[in-house]
Amino acid sequence: GSIRTHLLWSAFLSAAKHFVEKDLEVSMAGRVFMITGANSGIGRATAMAIAKRGGTVHMVCRNKDKAEEARADIVKESGNKEIYVHILDLSETRKVWEFAEAFKRKYKALNVLINNAGCIMSERDVNAEGLEKSFASNVMGVYILTKGLIPLLEKSAEPRVITVSSGGMLVQKLRTGNLQTEIGRYDGTMVYAQHKRQQVVMTEQWAKTHSNVHFSVMHPGWVDTPAVANAMPDFHQSMKDSMRTPEQGADTTVWLAISEAAATKPSGSFFQDRRMVSAHLPLAWTHSSQLEQQKFMNHYHTQVPYQYYSTHWNQCRILGTSSA
Repeated sequence: GSIRTHLLWSAFLSAAKHFVEKDLEVSMAGRVFMITGANSGIGRATAMAIAKRGGTVHMVCRNKDKAEEARADIVKESGNKEIYVHILDLSETRKVWEFAEAFKRKYKALNVLINNAGCIMSERDVNAEGLEKSFASNVMGVYILTKGLIPLLEKSAEPRVITVSSGGMLVQKLRTGNLQTEIGRYDGTMVYAQHKRQQVVMTEQWAKTHSNVHFSVMHPGWVDTPAVANAMPDFHQSMKDSMRTPEQGADTTVWLAISEAAATKPSGSFFQDRRMVSAHLPLAWTHSSQLEQQKFMNHYHTQVPYQYYSTHWNQCRILGTSSA
């Protein structure tokens, strides 16, 4: 149907006719970016675009070999040596917390955080803490990393947080229960789509709580990436000729990360092809009430053993909705 068509490369080409070229003709020298999942697909294309504009890039990746290889390519093609690799698995929530704490101690500034890494599981699996892995990675990991880094972002100039969502979320209403798919059949792509809806809600909530950081969430369209090929082989096979390139998929992420124009849009908005769009389809049943959203955010209090973070618990209430 139509939802598919406007996510393809043809839609990107027609949208691109209205892009303002000079939006991206900016130097990022002296600005610091962190990109999760930066060694392939959209994350890598984003890292390359920022590196070419002189930005300092912290690549947060799961696989050391792939990360180092991607870093070497980015340095070679961009001529920018300020590219750093950090190895982290976002599904290991405790390590995510420790990483954010260590990063704040070591680095003086972080201007832009790009939550790009995504995880689609073909079957249900749990991490060492008993959390369903894709929930731990897509929701908890993103939540803890973002909340953990907000104090550093707030100290930095013109801070922004961009989260890469997905079109699948448009057919998902926020769930406030069964967040770890404990009940019922496990359908990895639907679970992923639900997490992407949760990221939209988190972004809206963060924008309300942290007014001095600019938050946005975007949908890249259907992009030909290794993740899609692995998770949805049939879909990928039938659609690959009309899917977007990683560069096309990354365009709005880059625009949100570096352009002046993006900073003028309201914080907490949802974007596609450099335009603010509704996070719901027309006449959608996917809207959720304030109460449902609050209930979802409060879920973090109970989901993660907070003793991990007890040393900082009072200072930052990392797992609640209350700001630091």
